[in-house]
Amino acid sequence: MTRSAPVKRNSRPAQSGYVLDQQIGFILRQVWQRHATIFAREIGINLTPTQWAALAKLLETGPCSQNQLGRLTAMDAATIKGVIERLTARGLTETGPDPEDGRRLVVSLTRAGQQLAEKAVPNALAITRETLAPLDAREREALMALLGKLR
Repeated sequence: MTRSAPVKRNSRPAQSGYVLDQQIGFILRQVWQRHATIFAREIGINLTPTQWAALAKLLETGPCSQNQLGRLTAMDAATIKGVIERLTARGLTETGPDPEDGRRLVVSLTRAGQQLAEKAVPNALAITRETLAPLDAREREALMALLGKLR
């Protein structure tokens, strides 16, 4: 077996002054990866984060147009359409024409969707707690306020 030569690391700081590990996008991606791992392990049901967002928002607001649901969950039209198609195929949501404007599609939870969403809420709250666990209460509050400013 031959061994490959060790990778030579540059011990000097980058001439450009750009250090990846200090960039907000890189750090946010690492935090997201940690959160996504916690989410997948703890949600307790077979849902993606975008599917959960749609169910949770419908549980919170009640029926709404697909377009509005996309805006409320920060999903573009194509993404929310796919999410709702998959949830509807699973019997968790249903769609129909808006009685006030037949051009709009209204999305609502089915009985099974409402039950599933209600059952998952404690898990979702636990996911947030675990994601923020390394921070004390004041740090959690400050982080959420600062992230809110970056939206």
